[in-house]
Amino acid sequence: MGGSSLLIGVALAIPDPWGSEIEGWRESFGDPQASSIPAHITLLPPTRISEADLPAIREHLTHAAAATMPFDVQLRGAGTFRPVSPVVFVSVSQGISGCEQLEARIRSDVLERDLDYPYHPHVTVAHDVPEAVLDQAFESLSGFTASFTATEFALYVHDDSGVWQVFERFPLAESHG
Repeated sequence: MGGSSLLIGVALAIPDPWGSEIEGWRESFGDPQASSIPAHITLLPPTRISEADLPAIREHLTHAAAATMPFDVQLRGAGTFRPVSPVVFVSVSQGISGCEQLEARIRSDVLERDLDYPYHPHVTVAHDVPEAVLDQAFESLSGFTASFTATEFALYVHDDSGVWQVFERFPLAESHG
């Protein structure tokens, strides 16, 4: 069993009611991964690890969370990575630096890895769908807004059915004062 591997990711979940709303939008656009990926802001993209490394990774994530104060996040409007990638997303308009700092803490030490693209916090709403649907997604979510305080992040594992499941939640540092 020492050779077993897991596909993991780390993300800030988008709380309800907005998470469910975004997931509903993603499903309505016919995104093939809509039912297997909860609404989130990625902090570590899908990464293959050895199952034997999981205790060290959990410890690393505990330290990253403890070093990060809760921060406010505002989602506002739509953006796209086209023509580089066929993705439409809800934009993070507040909390970008909090996401960037947390991402840098997480993607270090035992989870250090290169990225295919520079880190850009966002919430995907349409991916790998026809251009006309990407246009519709962009237009439909141009007025979207949501605000919440990021108080935790989660380690996700890609399960045998192809769904990303929360494996463990990591609360951010408690504010003092």
